[in-house]
Amino acid sequence: MRQLQIYIWSLLAVVFLAACSDDDSFSSSSALRLTFSADSVKVDTVFSRVPSITRTFWVYNKSGDGIRCQNVRLAKGNQTGFRVNVDGIYLGAAEGYQSSEIEVRNRDSIRVFVEVTTPQVNQLEPKEITDDLVFTLESGVEQRVHLSAWAWDAILLNQFHIISDTTISTIQPIVISGGLVIDSLATLRLLGTTLYFHENAGVDVYGTLITDAFDGRESVFRGDRLDRMFDYLPYDRVSGQWQGIHIHSSSFGNEIRNTDIHSTYNGIVCDSAACDESIPRLILENSTIHNCQGYGLLVKHSNVLIRNCQISNTLHDCFALYGGKADVLHTTLAQFYPFDAARGAALSLSNVTGGVPADLCFTMRNSIITGYADDVIIGKKDTTAVFDYTFENCLLRTPKVTDADSVHYISVVFEDSKDTTMVGKKNFLTIDEENLYYDFRLSAKTRAIDAANPTYALPIDRLGLRRDDLPDMGAYEYMK
Repeated sequence: MRQLQIYIWSLLAVVFLAACSDDDSFSSSSALRLTFSADSVKVDTVFSRVPSITRTFWVYNKSGDGIRCQNVRLAKGNQTGFRVNVDGIYLGAAEGYQSSEIEVRNRDSIRVFVEVTTPQVNQLEPKEITDDLVFTLESGVEQRVHLSAWAWDAILLNQFHIISDTTISTIQPIVISGGLVIDSLATLRLLGTTLYFHENAGVDVYGTLITDAFDGRESVFRGDRLDRMFDYLPYDRVSGQWQGIHIHSSSFGNEIRNTDIHSTYNGIVCDSAACDESIPRLILENSTIHNCQGYGLLVKHSNVLIRNCQISNTLHDCFALYGGKADVLHTTLAQFYPFDAARGAALSLSNVTGGVPADLCFTMRNSIITGYADDVIIGKKDTTAVFDYTFENCLLRTPKVTDADSVHYISVVFEDSKDTTMVGKKNFLTIDEENLYYDFRLSAKTRAIDAANPTYALPIDRLGLRRDDLPDMGAYEYMK
C-alpha cells in the first residue's frame, strides 16, 4: 500500500511539473497569436489638454505556449497624447513610449490601461485623434489595438472672477474649475455660450447675471464630464455634476432667458434680498432647470418672475418659495426625480424664512404641477405673516380642495392619483426611468390641452412654438 501511495504521489508530481513546464515555456513560432478583449479602445470626447478617464482591456494568451513581445509601443510615440500602462509597465518618455519586457505565459492574461490628454486641435469642432498600440511578438508578427478619441478645444478657466461688465458670446466651450464669481459691481452677460463646470465649481452672483440665446444657440450651464457612467448613460444625465448658481443677497436685476441649467446640485438659490423687495431680483424666462441633487429653484424672501419655464426632477423641491413674491405663468413643475424615493415636492410654499415670519404672495397661472407622489404641493403657514396664493387655470396633482381654501383655486384641474389613465407621467411625451431620458412636452392624453386662460397666455411656448387660440397649460404647447 505504501509503495502504491508513493507511486501515485510521484505520478502527480510529474504531471504538475509538466504542467508548470508547459506554462513557463515560451515559443517564437509565427503561428502563435495573442487575443485581445477589444480590438479598439474608444475614449469619449475630451477637452483638449484635459486628462480623460481610464479605459482598460485585457490581453490573453490562448495559443498553447508562452509568448514574449519583442516590443510593445505606441505607433505615433508622444504625438497624440495617449498614455498606456501594460501589465504595470508605463510606456513613457524615458522608455521611448515602448517596452521590451512584456511576456504572457500560456493560459495567462495581462491588463492594459489607456488614458489620453489631447493637444490643441485648433478648430471649433471636435477632431478625431488616433494611434495604435503595437504588439510585436518574438516571431516578428505584429498585432495592433486601435486607439481613438475626439478632442475638443475649450477655453479653460480656473477661479474665473468677473470684476467689470463683461459679455461672453463665444461658440467655443468654456470649462470652469474653481468656480465663477461675479463681483457686486459687475454684470456678466452670457449669450449663446455653454459653460462646463468641474465637480466642485459653481456660480456665485454678487452683482448681476444676464443670460440669453444668441444666433439660435441657447446658453447652457452643465457639468464638464463628456463621458458615460454606463454605455447607455451619459454623465450629463446624472445629477450633482456641479454646484449650481447662487444669487447672493447683494445681487439684483438678474435675467435668465433661453437658458438650460441641468445635472447640478442646486439649480438656482436666491438668498433673501438686501434691496427693495418690489423689484424682481430674478426673471426666469423660456428656461429649463432639470435634474438637480438639491433644489431646482430655491427662493428666500425675494421677488421673482417666472415665464415659460420647466423645473423638473430634483432631490429636494423643484420650486421652493420661503417668503417674498413669485408670479408664475405657463410653467411646468414636474417631480420625477429617479435616484431617491424620498424626493421633495414639486412646489413648496412657506411664509417663514430662517425661522422668521416673512410675507408670501404667490400667483400661478396656466401651469402644470405634477409628479410621482399623490400630493406634490406643500404649504407651511405661519399665522403671524401673510400667506396669499392663487392658482388659476392650472393642472395640480394634489387632493381636490372643497373647503374655504377653494377661493385660491380658479378653474383648476385636480389630478386624481387613482386615475392611472391620464395623470402623472402620462401627461408628457417621454418619462424613461431606465435611460433617464425625459421629454416634458405634452402627450395627447393630458387634460392640460386647451385648458389655459387665453387672457394670460404667452404668444409662444418654451421652444418658440406659437400658441393657438385655445392655449395649453404648462411650458409647452401641444403639437397638434
